[in-house]
Amino acid sequence: MSDQRTTNSNDDHLWLETPLIYSKHISAVLGANIYLKLDVSILCSCKFVMLSTDLLSTQFLQPSYSFKYRGLSYFIQDALRTHGTDVHLVVASGGNAGLAVACVAKALRLHCTVYLPRGASASTLELFEQEGANVKEEGAYYQEALAAAEETVRSEPNAVMVPAYDHPLLWEGHASMIEETARQLPEGTKPDAVVCCVGGGGLGAGVMVGCKNVGWDDVPFVAMETRGSNCFYQSLALNPGPFVSSPQPAHAGVQVLHDETYDVTYAKLPKLTSRASSLGASWPSPGAVKMALGREGGVKSVCVSDEMAMQTALSFANDHKILVELACATTLVSAYSPTLFDKLVPPKPSGAPRTVVFIVCGGFKISLEELTEYRSVLRSEKSEHWDVLCNGEQWSIPKQ
Repeated sequence: MSDQRTTNSNDDHLWLETPLIYSKHISAVLGANIYLKLDVSILCSCKFVMLSTDLLSTQFLQPSYSFKYRGLSYFIQDALRTHGTDVHLVVASGGNAGLAVACVAKALRLHCTVYLPRGASASTLELFEQEGANVKEEGAYYQEALAAAEETVRSEPNAVMVPAYDHPLLWEGHASMIEETARQLPEGTKPDAVVCCVGGGGLGAGVMVGCKNVGWDDVPFVAMETRGSNCFYQSLALNPGPFVSSPQPAHAGVQVLHDETYDVTYAKLPKLTSRASSLGASWPSPGAVKMALGREGGVKSVCVSDEMAMQTALSFANDHKILVELACATTLVSAYSPTLFDKLVPPKPSGAPRTVVFIVCGGFKISLEELTEYRSVLRSEKSEHWDVLCNGEQWSIPKQ
């Protein structure tokens, strides 16, 4: 992993400004101007034709492989100013948030403990070891790892719980990617939509805060999730707002909770069944739900199948030579389906081209072996259509 951890311009932040690229391929397929904001790792100088691959080098656009380095480094720098160099950073994570915290701790020479659910792969543990983090595997699920982390924070006066997704400082740090995007787009360009994946809502909240900061609060926000890990979608459905019929009753087994701070209802899922583990939050940030419900530009909350995201991951790797986690591929699903794209971002009556930004948020939990497995899974898919949910409607989208 690269140890390039520099600051940009005169700011004291740790994250790196990442490129915004114009995708000629996707733009041609969709008949639109498609820009990709890349907070990922990129395979450089590679031959990549449907997984027949020679990899020569890898470039990391954020030190921890993903966007999470932005908000988490911002939070930790605040903790350092508040608590001093003796602060003990504690985080519970399924992977990406924990790695971001470990990378920041190494850069700032701080003590860090990461709680992971049991069963982390050897390669995951090796990454944390390289960053000098103290790793503890506790429980079978994230919630059990979180409980162990909270107990550590209660028992140590210098310990600070680093939130994985639910804190305004995280959102402010994540918002930096939208502020960069606004500078990087052609002068005077305002997108017709911004698309990203949503798990607990940390990235989504950052996107919404960033849009407000740059005057894009009226720009539609498209929030993508996989079925089986869609707590954000189910939470929006419980509140009056964007769904065709709302509020809607909770799904069987879903616990309905109310947050007094933000005055919103949200869903706690009984279990997570999607393979997009980086979207694996059982409940979303109430603050993110509140922002989505109140946006001037509205929100289109979309649920797709794991298999649709798998197909997208394969197509994106083949076209752009970039490997992305299943969670990140979920963002890009409509980029490979003109039918779905036209439903989410309808053509303009004037015929002018649409401009859309996709947040390619990265993540380290992907490998060539996993992509090969996706291809095997897809061979068993016999249906000619994908079922997609959007704001309470179900759409049948033809396979390309």
